[in-house]
Amino acid sequence: MRSVPSLLVLLYPLVATPALAGPWLREEGKGFRSTSVSASYFYDLSQSTYLEYGWRDDLTLGLDITTSQSRFGELKGSGTLFLRLPLGTPGDTGRWAYDLGLGASWRGELVSPHIKAGLSWGRGFTKGDRNGWLTVDASLKWDFGLAEQEIKIDSTAGFDFTDLTSAMVQLFVTTTPTTTSVSLAPSVILSPDWAKHRIQIGTETPIDRPEDTLLKLGLWREF
Repeated sequence: MRSVPSLLVLLYPLVATPALAGPWLREEGKGFRSTSVSASYFYDLSQSTYLEYGWRDDLTLGLDITTSQSRFGELKGSGTLFLRLPLGTPGDTGRWAYDLGLGASWRGELVSPHIKAGLSWGRGFTKGDRNGWLTVDASLKWDFGLAEQEIKIDSTAGFDFTDLTSAMVQLFVTTTPTTTSVSLAPSVILSPDWAKHRIQIGTETPIDRPEDTLLKLGLWREF
């Protein structure tokens, strides 16, 4: 039986989110970077890199790259360059933004271009002297080479319990012409005052395949 320490040893060399997508645009000249790795008991591996940069106060540029290797050795991934713009004026009910992206996906040696469009809603809230947030991100990706559509809806609820500790729960729903998958991903985010990065520790569990639960480790940094 593989132990937790051996799994951490496996993950450590891969560390370079999930990132916090949503309708909040970056200030001009400000950026955000996150990297994450995941592994299951059966050694399904994945990596993710997410970047955002505020080109203007009303325009954020971004890059989203994911790669994975299954327990059978299958390699696949995708990379998308995108821009995010505000939609309407923020109000008491939250704020909206939309994304437009262009990139490529690969599976083995097959590489295929894709386009992506997304719509995001988010709202912050307070409870006592602590802050929380809610977001819903919906996207449609059209893959030209495979002639496939992928619809994703990611929902997030987060809360800052202390100055150093936050937690969030995410629900991921992905639909293609042949499959629908739903995953639940709780995590804790640590903000040690001696480090420049925030540290995410969590899991991601497919609702219909709990045995394929992934352990997730991530690093976040604003710059």
